[in-house]
Amino acid sequence: MKKRILDYIAAIDRMLDHPDEDTDWDEEIKNHLVQIKFFMHERLVHELVMILFAIGTVMVILHAVSDPQPGLLILVMAMMVLLVPYVMHYYLLENSVQYMYKQYDKMLEYKTGKRYIQN
Repeated sequence: MKKRILDYIAAIDRMLDHPDEDTDWDEEIKNHLVQIKFFMHERLVHELVMILFAIGTVMVILHAVSDPQPGLLILVMAMMVLLVPYVMHYYLLENSVQYMYKQYDKMLEYKTGKRYIQN
């Protein structure tokens, strides 16, 4: 998913940096909104799973603090190791979707010639 979203963003950036005169902005905007929806869905799913996994991690930590056992401590470490990359992936999804909103605004500017959002 990381490669797909980064490749898509790069392709749209290239198109926006050097737009063709015959670009059908209505079609490009429609396609971009579809991609935003896909990535927003992915972001929501990852957010829900990450929250549930984080809650489970906290529960295991609390249990390990109240009843320290070697198996629980290993489980806590494993869950923390898995939680960090999951948070990093969610961070990528969140920031990428936010960036895609800016791309959408720029597409609207090309289509209409009007500036919609001030930086």
